[in-house]
Amino acid sequence: MSPSAPVPSARAGGPLLSPWGHVARVAAALAAGMGVGRFVYTPILPLMHARAGLSTGAGAHLATANYVGYLVGALAGVLSPALVRSRTALRGSLVLLTGTLAAMPATRSTELWLTLRLLAGAASALIFVVAVGSLLGRLRDHPPHLPGWGFGGVGAGIALSGLLVLALRPVADWRTAWWASAALAAALAAASWNLRPEVAAPPVFAAHLPSTHPSSRPVPEAPAPMVDRRFGALFVSYTLEGVGYIVAGTFLVAAIAQGSPGWIGGGAWVLAGLAAVPSSALWARLGRRWSRPGLLVVALVIQAVGIALPALVGGVAAALVSAVLFGATFIGVSTLALATGAQLRFPRSVALLTAGYSVGQILGPLAVAPLLRHGYRPALLLAALVVLASAFAAAVLRSGLPRHAVAVRHSVPEQARRAAPTDTGR
Repeated sequence: MSPSAPVPSARAGGPLLSPWGHVARVAAALAAGMGVGRFVYTPILPLMHARAGLSTGAGAHLATANYVGYLVGALAGVLSPALVRSRTALRGSLVLLTGTLAAMPATRSTELWLTLRLLAGAASALIFVVAVGSLLGRLRDHPPHLPGWGFGGVGAGIALSGLLVLALRPVADWRTAWWASAALAAALAAASWNLRPEVAAPPVFAAHLPSTHPSSRPVPEAPAPMVDRRFGALFVSYTLEGVGYIVAGTFLVAAIAQGSPGWIGGGAWVLAGLAAVPSSALWARLGRRWSRPGLLVVALVIQAVGIALPALVGGVAAALVSAVLFGATFIGVSTLALATGAQLRFPRSVALLTAGYSVGQILGPLAVAPLLRHGYRPALLLAALVVLASAFAAAVLRSGLPRHAVAVRHSVPEQARRAAPTDTGR
């Protein structure tokens, strides 16, 4: 099948005429919902500390409120599968998210800020599960780097919003930064407005195989507990990643700014976003040759090093290397984890893993809050240790999956050819 040819898909509700166009719309949605809606708070946080009277503790509470909202949105996706296949839900979430960003400068009340960040988190989660479900479902028969570029929208949103705040920092205050971020989110929402969510579907892979193929026959009940244990290990790993990565994702700029010139913190965050843009596609390509759980272990170890580096080594070079290592892995980890969940054919794996991830993100700021009175370095070290624990859980998962198992294939015939040895070898 030619990569440029239309790919008919009954599951998609019609032919997907332009896979790259779909990738671009998903990337715009993720850039708005995640890159701007969630992560613009990271470079704005030092401005609010300096000019809005926000304390370190209150800053952590605002972050926690956003992650609680994210959990609410993710659980909504678990409890109501129809919601995450709804274009109305996607568009409503994009509008709500943009509105919360625009409303942040309208008050100095910490209580109202908490409410706004809570709503923004719920909207971000719904945008994420709708967009990722559409991305993985509609591009299932395409090369795996295509969904990877869609995930890269998160990095693009981080880089764009980081550049925006960095440019405004010398000439404007924290209010202008929030308003400008709302305008950027609105532009990205407009670019993703016509994104088509995925429709209801049978379990992953089964619909793609001919009815005479062994994989289309009923699966024996005996292997089911092993599948559950594998998904359990993945769930634990991804939840721990949520705990560790969010500490860096929230406080990295402020931590770097404590010991470096003012522009270094913001510049490092932009660099993290730029490193994130191609990272997901790169990890997806590597996943065609090596075991995804094995790559997940590698990515988590690299990320742990990146998080710990500015806490152990001062200076500009350490800050920039840390940003690159963090940016190059945190979206890649999501790509590998969500694709592995789809590979395991676990029902609603995207929503369930996102829910666990969001629980981890709530626990992260709460766990490090007592350490913040001593600065950000102890918090980063604790986060690095948690990410290493996540890597250990992924290593347990790796031991239970075949090395050659891959979730995304180029086409239906190729998928059928490669699935046959796997089924006969179990």
